[in-house]
Amino acid sequence: MDATLISIGLDPLTAKITSMVIISVIVLLAFVTIGGILTLVERRISGFMQSRLGPNRVGPQGALQWVADGVKLILKEDLIPEGADRKLFRIAPYFCLVGIFGTMVVFPWGKGVIVADLNVGLFYFISITALVVFGVLMAGWSSNNKWSLLGGMRAAAQIVSYEIPVGMSLLVPILISGTLSMGGIMASQGWLPWEWMVFKSPFAVLSFIIFFIGSLAEANRTPFDLPEAESELVSGYCTEYSGFRYAVFFLSEWANLFVLGGLTTSVFLGGGNLPGALEGFTILSVLVYLAKVAVVIFVVIWLRWTLPRFRIDQLMSLSWKYLLPGAFIAFLGQAAYMLLTQHTPIVQSIIAVLMFLVFVFVLIRFGLKVRVSINEQRIPVNSPASNVS
Repeated sequence: MDATLISIGLDPLTAKITSMVIISVIVLLAFVTIGGILTLVERRISGFMQSRLGPNRVGPQGALQWVADGVKLILKEDLIPEGADRKLFRIAPYFCLVGIFGTMVVFPWGKGVIVADLNVGLFYFISITALVVFGVLMAGWSSNNKWSLLGGMRAAAQIVSYEIPVGMSLLVPILISGTLSMGGIMASQGWLPWEWMVFKSPFAVLSFIIFFIGSLAEANRTPFDLPEAESELVSGYCTEYSGFRYAVFFLSEWANLFVLGGLTTSVFLGGGNLPGALEGFTILSVLVYLAKVAVVIFVVIWLRWTLPRFRIDQLMSLSWKYLLPGAFIAFLGQAAYMLLTQHTPIVQSIIAVLMFLVFVFVLIRFGLKVRVSINEQRIPVNSPASNVS
């Protein structure tokens, strides 16, 4: 883009600044669109899971509901509570926005499709998402509301606690790929499922499980949504927010859902890699990447409407007593595994295929159990079949 701008008469510095502004606007528009659409997707999926309709009035099948919600929130009055710290109250949502928005620049959206392939991309990702905890804590502190303060303190404790096992679990993909670059980690994987990072070894599977659970907690997703906890804290840290600033908080939350799916896909699920004959098809690579992200997002939404909320003591125990030791075991185990098998790549390949076959077996068993449960739910309560033990 710089070369194009220079060719139309701009000097190099102006061209560089202009290209950065254009890319930022494009990424911001993508960020807002993704966050808005995911609000609709989650509401429709949750409606299906709870045997209700969900949004279906605005646009075809409710497809424009997220636009209507955005317009409504922008037009609502922006209220600031009496006694609140007005400066902190105003800027708190934007810390969350920047913490999530900034991650988009290091995402490999497909083969060669990345805004900035930093050589410390994964480290940058972990660092910039830490801004979210500042935003949530500032919102709770500045609101002059005890429920908001409790929500902010919970968020700070939760995010800080779960960042450690999540960061430790990411050391396993770094060990295997030998790089911190998001593009490099994706490139170290293949397009076949047993070539994905998650199936490289038993310790990679363990690190993936720890990463996924910890990421749910960092993103404040159910069953770890303690900072909001409507039944306890009346929506927690954002209780006193209204209008546009309220919209920014929840836009960040739903966009974070895409960030979780994107990071999981890039690091553990092969990203947008394609077979050798199709490597030149960039659009297809992006579509494969987005399809994998969509599957991860569906699983996260599924968990939200399946599992009950943890208590705060259970939340902390899970992090410090189980996930953190498990992350250390995964890291040290992977290091030992690589030392033992570094001269026998055929052993690594066999183990990767076995890991994938175990996953397929578990998935089939789970699918059969779900099918049985669905068939049982279709039996009327007072029918003779429902009385058979």
